[in-house]
Amino acid sequence: MKTPKRQFILSLFLIVVVVFVGTFGYFFIEQWSLFDSLYMTITTITTVGYMEIHPLSDRGRLFTMFLIVFGVGTILYTLNNAARIVVEGQIQEIFGRRKLEKKIKGLKDHYIVCGYGRMGKVICKELKEKKARFVVVEKEPLPTVTFDEDMLFVWGDATKDEILKEAGIERAKGLISVLSTDAENLYVVLSARVLNSEMNIVARAGDEGSEQKLLRAGADRVVSPYHIGGLRIAHTMLQPAVVDFIEFATRSGNIDLQMEEIYVQEGSGIIGKTLDECGIGRELGIIIVAIKRSGGDMQFNPTFRTTVKAGDILIALGERSKLMVLEDLTGKP
Repeated sequence: MKTPKRQFILSLFLIVVVVFVGTFGYFFIEQWSLFDSLYMTITTITTVGYMEIHPLSDRGRLFTMFLIVFGVGTILYTLNNAARIVVEGQIQEIFGRRKLEKKIKGLKDHYIVCGYGRMGKVICKELKEKKARFVVVEKEPLPTVTFDEDMLFVWGDATKDEILKEAGIERAKGLISVLSTDAENLYVVLSARVLNSEMNIVARAGDEGSEQKLLRAGADRVVSPYHIGGLRIAHTMLQPAVVDFIEFATRSGNIDLQMEEIYVQEGSGIIGKTLDECGIGRELGIIIVAIKRSGGDMQFNPTFRTTVKAGDILIALGERSKLMVLEDLTGKP
């Protein structure tokens, strides 16, 4: 089935053919000049109705009638296709926007990423790898940036409350602000904390003095790419094996080894048991690197006698398939 755009292109081609046939028809039948033949053809198929340039012969009149029928029909066909493209394009835009709004309204416990620059693209790629639900807020589509059609975008200024509400901030689990300036990130953090006091907020800081301001504004964590990048380069030079191990354990898509945080929910069967009794290391081959207690305390390198409690977050290292088994044991939905 031909789309309206393909039909429109076809109709334009037919117009060219009609003009070509009409011009050379008058040229050969009436022996007119090419310019006079072209002028007569255009005035005929557009139904302008100017008088004939030269008197027509009977054959010329017969050809003109033929040209009127097919030429005017082709023009009307082209206009009809053009109107369909405009109308259907507007309808698709309206229904596409409504479909997007419906998808976003159906989201709950999702993440909002403000800014789709170099950092934003990396963050979205990682969230997508983890199959996390998220919405991207970006001011406007840039011609130099390729956007993933599978992701949900809200076009607008992330510093405005109505745009954040459109992204479903009241139902969101977390927000990541990686806009180009610290001032914009500060505005986003302030607005987000007011609109959703329970959500987790992570913001990007460019200048050294911005970190404390963002924390006071309501950010739970502030990340400085330059600081982290500098440390990473230094550690890569001084401790390359350690950096290689961390990259190997945290790289997305690595099926051999992954480091995950696993939340122990109320009602889990391993609550009150020691790590040895759970069989996490012995049966699953998973290493518990640390346990973050519900009160916020972090216990590093727990022993096999350490008891698992409700609300704990297990920092686990192991194969992805085994980590999924542990997630089931902890009652993670």
